Amino acid sequence: MAKDPGQEKSLHQLRQEVAHSRDRLARDLNGLRYELDFPLKFRKSFQRQTVVWITAAVVIGVVFAVLPARTKKIQVRAKAKTKSDPKEGILGAGLALGALKLAVTLFKPAITNFISKKMSGYAAGATRKQ
Repeated sequence: MAKDPGQEKSLHQLRQEVAHSRDRLARDLNGLRYELDFPLKFRKSFQRQTVVWITAAVVIGVVFAVLPARTKKIQVRAKAKTKSDPKEGILGAGLALGALKLAVTLFKPAITNFISKKMSGYAAGATRKQ
């Protein structure tokens, strides 16, 4: 294949074209970044149209407050109690934890006194050995 003498470009021209394409790409990326920056757009919109945003928020709040409650009734059929009912196990565990918390609260002074006496005994024994 023969090369056309008119299609050969100088090295300087090629570098200029590459630099121009980089500039265009950078501008396009900056424009895309600006278009996809939604938090900035919301902030600017709120700054420019504060009254509209507040009014819309109030209207939406009123609409949700005035909407009627859900009227769909759900019927639950009672099942025969079985020994492996997980609700009873959870209820028993909750009751046990509540009783444990009450016991710890009541006996906390006695427990701390006992532990402090034991620790002071260990500390006194450790100082005697040295």
